[in-house]
Amino acid sequence: MYKIAIAGASTLLGKELKDALADSAFAAAQLVLLDEEEGMGQLDQVGDEVTFVRALSPDAFEHVDFTFFCGPEAMTARHWRKALAAGSTVLDLSGALDREAGVLVRAPWIDTEAGDADLFTPAVVPAHPAALALALVMERLQQAAPVRWAAATMLMPASEFGRAAMDELHQQTVNLLSFQALPKAVFDAQAAYNMLTGLGENATANLTGVAERVRRHLTSLLGRRGAVPAVLAVAAPVFHGHAFSIAVELERAVEIAALEEALGGEHVDLVLEDTDSPSNLAATGQNDVLVRMRVEPGERNPAEARRLWLWAASDNLRLAAQNALECALDLRRIRPQGTVQ
Repeated sequence: MYKIAIAGASTLLGKELKDALADSAFAAAQLVLLDEEEGMGQLDQVGDEVTFVRALSPDAFEHVDFTFFCGPEAMTARHWRKALAAGSTVLDLSGALDREAGVLVRAPWIDTEAGDADLFTPAVVPAHPAALALALVMERLQQAAPVRWAAATMLMPASEFGRAAMDELHQQTVNLLSFQALPKAVFDAQAAYNMLTGLGENATANLTGVAERVRRHLTSLLGRRGAVPAVLAVAAPVFHGHAFSIAVELERAVEIAALEEALGGEHVDLVLEDTDSPSNLAATGQNDVLVRMRVEPGERNPAEARRLWLWAASDNLRLAAQNALECALDLRRIRPQGTVQ
């Protein structure tokens, strides 16, 4: 029996993680929902039981085996050392700790060169879901041929920046249709019906920070095994789901059938029919990354390709929650099991 805490339980990611825990090997664990002032006291449901979100008090982490930080970076920065001091294993989904000494960026679905966590690892950062999706694709292509160069445009939904961003996108859409002034507290720009590579100077959403975090995590996951794709983050006027346009050049031409065989497999769903294009809507609720491949046929052999385009989509919240669970399952081996008499 484990005791698990979700700090930031009232956030979109916290709620997604709570639901994922209920369908995992941790389903029997005692779950504690924690948050700061804004989320405190909210009623919630864990399994068949109604509970409420507790305060992040000094004793909130007592006897907690795993603490998932799902709230803002500032919340994690204030409380993660308290969780460590209480003996809890820390998993940071907020992006606050990936530059802390000794903290590992992890994605068990990826065969990384990074060292395994041990008793001296202060915390683990489950890789950002966009980095995980891109790393899965790049790792599969590396099996077919070395990647010479790659670049990815990431279309980021409002849910990437939390519930307030989703509310603002909704209200901007309504206000535009009724010719009213637009709320801009989160984006400091018109996000509705628009595509943005930069937000206003007073925006609370940080598009540049997301892109930098994805780059760091990709470097950690892929290491020196191949090209790390250049990434550009674009704020898209959608509520949910990542989408990616990925350009790839291989070191040598490869048979198209071999590329399709390499890309498909566990956690990646290769879509072959034109009518079933991956989309953020199609990816909703899916644990897999949906991928569609377009190639530039070789000049000498049309059945080969060296350059290709990939269009991919994934459920950003679902992928983040699943990766965090996989990290926790991987960390169980270093948790003490029982009391030494």
